[in-house]
Amino acid sequence: MTEHAASEADNLTVELTTYGVGPWQGEWPEESHYDAELLTHGDTRNVIDRYRYWSMAAIVADLDTHRHPFHVAIENWQHDMNIGSIVRSANAFAADTVHIVGRKRWNKRGAMVTDRYQHVMHHPDVADFLAWAQSANLPVIAIDNVPGCVKIETFSFPERCVMLFGQEGPGLSPEAIAAADTVVEITQFGSTRSINASAAAAVTMHNWVMQHVTFTP
Repeated sequence: MTEHAASEADNLTVELTTYGVGPWQGEWPEESHYDAELLTHGDTRNVIDRYRYWSMAAIVADLDTHRHPFHVAIENWQHDMNIGSIVRSANAFAADTVHIVGRKRWNKRGAMVTDRYQHVMHHPDVADFLAWAQSANLPVIAIDNVPGCVKIETFSFPERCVMLFGQEGPGLSPEAIAAADTVVEITQFGSTRSINASAAAAVTMHNWVMQHVTFTP
């Protein structure tokens, strides 16, 4: 372990990292990604240990080096409360960008501040979103349980794609369904017609990860 690594480990303890860490102990690190304010007062943000004491700009720049090539889009016609949770999951699975289609305003509380580290792009309507997807050469994979859809357990996600989710309750608009390259459903085995929108997004993103990310023992 290098001297710097040892110093960093001294400042990150198992007991403290869940709720944050206090002021940096010992000689300050010299790397430019550290934030002097956080080193002075401590870091209580909801970030993994690797990013403790890093500036927000440095974290975003580092994430940009290894984001996955899938995007996530959500139709937002009724100010859906699930969007914050979807943004949080997109950050956890390192999605490239989250696209809000429809209303620009959304409740950020569920994002738990992860929207500061996650690229978010707004489209005023489905037509604008589809034009963007076509210009980016990204197939649109709609997630909904409508007639003729493909079961997610049998579907091979393209490495580069955009996953499109509908609102809680009404689901995707007919316009979005019609424009999608493929419509995929998450197989359910209970009595409920549909699962929570943010849960559906998390399931779908993890499904992509299982197909495209190599895990070493």
